[in-house]
Amino acid sequence: EFLANFDNMPMRNAFIEFLERSCTAEFSGCLLYAEMVRHLKDPTLRAIFQYMSRDEGRHAGFLNKTMDDLDVAVDLNVLTKRKKYTYFKPKFIYYATYMSEKIGYSRYITIYRHLQKHPEGLIHPIFKWFEEWCNDEYRHGEFFAILMRSQPQLLEGVNRLWIRFFQLAVYATMYLNDARRASFYAALGLDWREYDQKVIRLCNEITTQVFPVTMPVDNPQFFAHLDACVELDRKALALSQRKDPLALAHIAGLRVALASRLLRIYLLPPRQTTESSRWRGLEGFPNYPATQGT
Repeated sequence: EFLANFDNMPMRNAFIEFLERSCTAEFSGCLLYAEMVRHLKDPTLRAIFQYMSRDEGRHAGFLNKTMDDLDVAVDLNVLTKRKKYTYFKPKFIYYATYMSEKIGYSRYITIYRHLQKHPEGLIHPIFKWFEEWCNDEYRHGEFFAILMRSQPQLLEGVNRLWIRFFQLAVYATMYLNDARRASFYAALGLDWREYDQKVIRLCNEITTQVFPVTMPVDNPQFFAHLDACVELDRKALALSQRKDPLALAHIAGLRVALASRLLRIYLLPPRQTTESSRWRGLEGFPNYPATQGT
């Protein structure tokens, strides 16, 4: 199936862009985890990060091979040559990487399940492998959940504000990016807005396994504000080709309005995780129930 001719496939350029962005993200994860292996001393942690680096490298290789079949070349070596590092506190990496892995699972499994029901939207056979792919992402997220549970101070006090910040950052970034690529999701038979909201709800539910607070996605204002952000972003994009002072001032104003909307989302009362609302795990995976003090 992979050897078929895809020159005239629907949304070919958008599909290639999707592959490029995904491949870069996966290979970046491979490098991050490999770097952890270099610096860690504990043999168990070294082994875990080595396995995760292997998984991400496998994903990147799979995507790269698919692009090669489409006569598209991506030079991933450029990522290995950048030696300038920016320091982040480990907790920020935990929050961001955990969210990245869980939103990745939620995105891939939602597409996979949709295409199982609607095979007419299967524009390329790579989507048939999304279940195995996203299960790797789910496992990686499980490890970071355990890592945070082992240091309960990361889930308390002011850190709850940081948890909400990273949740909102991940959800809003995905929402705005996917709105710009609505035609690609339409080619798969998906309405981007329904798809994103389903993904966010699923990811938000999963993250209750470790986070004491999550975004209030059932509050009507949550998605109303995100939809307003999409409209503001569209207006800014429409003006982005102009460089005159009036257009630049208008774009600046739209960005301020967008930031204001995000702030209003952040200030909504969060959803508190309770024992009854906590994620119970995924069938076929070990469940690591939260225990007092761990």
